[in-house]
Amino acid sequence: MPKEKVVVDFRFREKLNKITGGKHHNYCYQCSACVAVCPAARFTDEFNPRIILLKALLGMEEALIGEDSPIWLCTNCYSCYERCPQDVRPIEVIIALKNLAVERETAPANLAKLSENIAETGMSVTVSSAVNRRRQELGLPPLKTIPLEELKKILEEDEAEEPSSKKRKGEP
Repeated sequence: MPKEKVVVDFRFREKLNKITGGKHHNYCYQCSACVAVCPAARFTDEFNPRIILLKALLGMEEALIGEDSPIWLCTNCYSCYERCPQDVRPIEVIIALKNLAVERETAPANLAKLSENIAETGMSVTVSSAVNRRRQELGLPPLKTIPLEELKKILEEDEAEEPSSKKRKGEP
C-alpha cells in the first residue's frame, strides 16, 4: 500500500510567522515535553500541543483554525512554555492560532459573549451577590474594583490601531 504524500502549506506557515508568537513553531522538533506537562492533554485526547505544533509545521490551516479546532481546549497555563527545551513557546503559538481563528471568524460563539463581558465589567464571569456572600463566609477579601475607564481606553486604543476583521475584509 503506497504511503500518503505529505504536502506542506508554506503560505499558512508564513501567515502564522507574521502573528506575534507564531514563528516559534518553526523550532519544534516534536520531543513531546509539552504534552508531558499539559493539563488539557491529560484530560482529553482531543488536545495535544505536540500534534498542534506538527500541524503548524505542516501548515494545516483548516485543522488548526477551522471550525471545532482543538486549540480552544488549551488552558493557557504556560506549563508547556516552561518545559520546552527548544524555546518553542507552544502557548504563544496556540494564542497566535486563536488570533487567526478570531480574524477568520471561526472562533467558538461563546467567545464573543466572554469578550463582551470583559469589556463591560472587566471580568470574564458575572459576579453575583451570592458569590460575594460566599467569599465573605470563607473569609476572602472583597473582589477589587476593575478600573473600567482604563480598560475602555485600552480597548479603544487597540481598536484604533488595528481595524476590525470586517474592515479588513473590505466591509464598511
